[in-house]
Amino acid sequence: MKYNPSSTLHPPRWLEWAQEIQALSQTSSHYSENEYQRGRCQRLLEISAEIISECGNLEYPILVNAFQAQIGYATPRIDVRGAVFRNNKLLLVRERVDGGWTMPGGWADVGNLPSMAVEREVWEEAGFHVIAQKVIGVYDANRTGPMEVFHAYKLVFFCEIIDGTARPSDETSEVDFFGSHEIPVTLSGERTKIRHIQDAFKTLFDHNSPTVFD
Repeated sequence: MKYNPSSTLHPPRWLEWAQEIQALSQTSSHYSENEYQRGRCQRLLEISAEIISECGNLEYPILVNAFQAQIGYATPRIDVRGAVFRNNKLLLVRERVDGGWTMPGGWADVGNLPSMAVEREVWEEAGFHVIAQKVIGVYDANRTGPMEVFHAYKLVFFCEIIDGTARPSDETSEVDFFGSHEIPVTLSGERTKIRHIQDAFKTLFDHNSPTVFD
């Protein structure tokens, strides 16, 4: 579920409020002690879904079902991305879903180490076995739109190629390497932003550069 806000700088305040209400509802429900408390949490969940449905043109039943599927203490989701270089050029893949380019990656699976998650994603989406060597940055993935309804953090890893051959996947239609002045204009939503690419090239040319974070 994604909403495309008119602003390219910050998420709209109504979405931030709705996300906070949903998180409070989920966490409060986790700690609730009786049906009365759980009922109040359910109503908060519904209010959050109503706000996003009304302002974001998303279907209310889908939102409610997605929110009800979340259990436990509400925390951000984790997206991992691999910055992989060959001959000083950055590996990018083209997403079938929107035609935009991105560093290979995706949602981290439960049970995986963060480094394992990004190594697996690069192999699955681009055809290269890599080793994660360094965390380039930890980013707020909801900084600009389009954005996920749920809050997320993005971890970008500097990775070294072991072996493999460029190949697309079920999720990607093209795989290629780009120099710092060759980056495609069309990037894939929140998956990869110019900021992430700039930080990746900075790390390539200075391995002692500090990890950046929001």
